[in-house]
Amino acid sequence: MLEDVVSERHLESQALAHIRRESLDLYNRVHSIAEDCDFVNTVRQAYKDLPLIPNLRCGAWYADPAIVASEAAYFKSTDGHFNNWSFNLRRPNIHLLHLIADHGGFLLVDATRSGKRMPDALSKTVPIWCSVINRAVALRHQKNAEWDTSVYTSPAAVSRQEHAQIETRLQAWASALNKSSYELPDLQLPLRPFWITPSASSYPHLPPLCERTFYPVICISASKQISDGLERRSKGYAYVQGSGDDHELWGQGLTPDVYWANKDRILATDRASLPTVMQELVAGHATATHETGHSAPTPISRVQGRLLIGRTSDVPQPPPARLPSTDRQVAFVFISESPPHTGSDDGEGGAPSREDVLSMELPQGKRGQKQFLDAVLPQSMQFIASQLSAGVAVCICCDSGKDVSVGVALTALQALFDDDGQFLTAPSQAADKRSIRTRLQWIITSRPEANPSRATLKRVNEYLMTPIGLRSR
Repeated sequence: MLEDVVSERHLESQALAHIRRESLDLYNRVHSIAEDCDFVNTVRQAYKDLPLIPNLRCGAWYADPAIVASEAAYFKSTDGHFNNWSFNLRRPNIHLLHLIADHGGFLLVDATRSGKRMPDALSKTVPIWCSVINRAVALRHQKNAEWDTSVYTSPAAVSRQEHAQIETRLQAWASALNKSSYELPDLQLPLRPFWITPSASSYPHLPPLCERTFYPVICISASKQISDGLERRSKGYAYVQGSGDDHELWGQGLTPDVYWANKDRILATDRASLPTVMQELVAGHATATHETGHSAPTPISRVQGRLLIGRTSDVPQPPPARLPSTDRQVAFVFISESPPHTGSDDGEGGAPSREDVLSMELPQGKRGQKQFLDAVLPQSMQFIASQLSAGVAVCICCDSGKDVSVGVALTALQALFDDDGQFLTAPSQAADKRSIRTRLQWIITSRPEANPSRATLKRVNEYLMTPIGLRSR
């Protein structure tokens, strides 16, 4: 009897698990995203004069690349988590200020799957950013007392106590930004955030552009808040709040780029056929990206484009002598788990070695970190120094274009360039944390998506500031 009860409960548990998995499956998610996109487009129509940009990564699902601005934002929710509030100089979003000055503000789209009305990135990180920017601009450009530096938060998302705690920290963050190497444009108006969710009965009213006393940053939380995370729709799918979040866990390789390039076909495919169709689309996109590249590597402006950063897939194979993003002759450093075959090795039967290409393999994990310190950085510095001495620019690429390549570029900027961005004919490794931090800001100014990991930065600091005999083993 007891065994029968246990068996029955086990079957019930399996059935509930199956229903839950189906509710959160690919079919429900892509249709939920499409529903949220309709809401975002409705908001966009209400503010036609303002450009729409996604807050990466989740926001990219809700912003059609055909209509969004060329820029993207990176406001992390963790910078707004309770008692962890921060203005992080590694992701200052300074590049958005020129967009704001040109268009008078912007629409920012993001979503959350946590059951809240809006993500912390919109409710707290963005208000912190607006106030810190306003205060730093006031410090650098001597704004008068009428310049608004207040922090504005939504009473529906931020308590008065939390608001007050955030407010006490703002001036210190603004002072740090003002003292950084980032260029802060002399904005004509201060920034001010607003919020719109699917539950809103009306949208914030903006006066005509000529009458505004602020630049609006309108935060759109794309997904409808659902108490249990799911809601059945008459069109045959279950609505999932914040479906675009953490797509690596559910997307089967699907990315926003693939979704938007094939949206109509994806939404027209039935549930049973969708996984097969998705595999086909993902494979086709990977092949096309490999053949054509994705975007041009980024020149670092502070050193007159003598160093560039990109993804391995951004560079055609074999690598060309010049790139569209620079008028200089270019050499290449490739660092990857499986670096492209570029003819840079001397294996028997292989292509002739190219003196302008350095290709290195870097495994994941602790072994990769040790190899990065002991082999990748020394070899790449020797190669980069020799190419720069010959008047050749160097493009440094890794799989993401955000981490390892940034670490190598950061090391080169410190070891091979002075504080004015001039190439050192006699390279020096004299460094401190301040100078390394400044050079990372040079990179982020030109390439806002740069996001080196803590492990990468730790190895860079160790290479630059620790004698060889004292480095970790």
